[in-house]
Amino acid sequence: MAVIEDVRPLGAELERSYQVYVRGRLKFRVKQIVYVAFSLDETVMGFAFPKEERAALVASSPHKFQLPSASDMRFNWIHADLAALDPIEAREFVVDAWRMVVPQKLSRAYDLAHPHGPG
Repeated sequence: MAVIEDVRPLGAELERSYQVYVRGRLKFRVKQIVYVAFSLDETVMGFAFPKEERAALVASSPHKFQLPSASDMRFNWIHADLAALDPIEAREFVVDAWRMVVPQKLSRAYDLAHPHGPG
């Protein structure tokens, strides 16, 4: 069972990433691009995820993942129930979301510095 504290450090540790609060909600950004956002009660984590793959992910684990609201379907975005994720899995989703918004050279540098992933 993951909680927000399992992934919060990544919001500041990942290159070019920073944490902000918008209307009481914690969000991780690179420049102005939000790649992770938490619900007000911090039980749901929304994160960047390829549009083409999200239907398959939701179908494979509907107890963990939900599609975003209709107005957010145009974005590369998906929601996950934090309690249904294990901490390592949650950190991997955060890092994968970060990879979608940074240059590939930063992503490759992260892989070299963390050969076993964010676990």
